[in-house]
Amino acid sequence: MSSPSTTLNVFDTGVYPTSLLTIKSDEGMITSSSPPKPLLIGAPSSSKPEAGAEFPVLFLLHGFILYNHFYSQLILHIASHGFIVIAPQLYTIAGPDSSEEIKATATIIEWASKHLKDVLPPNIQPNLNKLAISGHSRGGKVAFGIALNKLIKSPIKISALIGIDPVDGMDKGNQTPPPILTYTPKSFQLDGMPVLIIGSEFGEMKKNILFPPCAPKGVNHRDFYDETQKPSWYFVLKDHGHLDMLDDDTKGLRGKCTYCLCKNGKQREPMRKFVGGLIVAFLNAYLNGDDSKLIAIRDEKETTIPVKFSKVDVRL
Repeated sequence: MSSPSTTLNVFDTGVYPTSLLTIKSDEGMITSSSPPKPLLIGAPSSSKPEAGAEFPVLFLLHGFILYNHFYSQLILHIASHGFIVIAPQLYTIAGPDSSEEIKATATIIEWASKHLKDVLPPNIQPNLNKLAISGHSRGGKVAFGIALNKLIKSPIKISALIGIDPVDGMDKGNQTPPPILTYTPKSFQLDGMPVLIIGSEFGEMKKNILFPPCAPKGVNHRDFYDETQKPSWYFVLKDHGHLDMLDDDTKGLRGKCTYCLCKNGKQREPMRKFVGGLIVAFLNAYLNGDDSKLIAIRDEKETTIPVKFSKVDVRL
């Protein structure tokens, strides 16, 4: 990877104007243009000065019983730095088994390989040779599942993998199917795929006696990182919680629950800006060949970092 000098602040909005597109699905009756699941897509709305520019693609998979639009601010942040972000709504009601979510994600990737270009703004083209997949909470489990070829193989090569406070079940020994963690260090066979794992300090803490932790010890970010091989990057954020990368205003009953189920930080904006900026820096490093910002964040030489770390570790 090269390290060209850049002054762009990855924690601020990027240089591209963006669009947030809602793409409906005809589930069970897939036509030539409809995706198998509803999608929220954040993308540059203009490629000026380069007409017809191609942009890398990132899948963002939502957490348990959350809506994809709860991540709208995060999606737009990443898109403004020159990425196309696809956030499917994998389900509205779900049991403990995430097998169908893994299979559905593979089907959506297949759809994207044929039809994504048809739903994007004019002159915006996806570069599916630069495809990354990410997921939050249970969505992180699903992202790792498809990267590890659990149940089904991705129809397109995945070039980078990101887990945002990933969770593999209720507790060690009580993983939800299909289990991802093996509890064998460095056991994930990803053929050199770079991995970024972001954890929250408060995720493994109870908010009160009524609810379990949202990211319990034994099935959370620590365990996922233990099983990664190089190259892998690991950041745990101090004083922030499992849902602190969501939009400031998450509406409806489920939106209100995001403030009462998990132990939260004082504000969502700092963690959301950090998660968005770190993802941009990671993707620029491994998809676009510029690792300068990622290294500066690791070394805490980037003066605009909006959060503090309780742990940073890198395997190269």
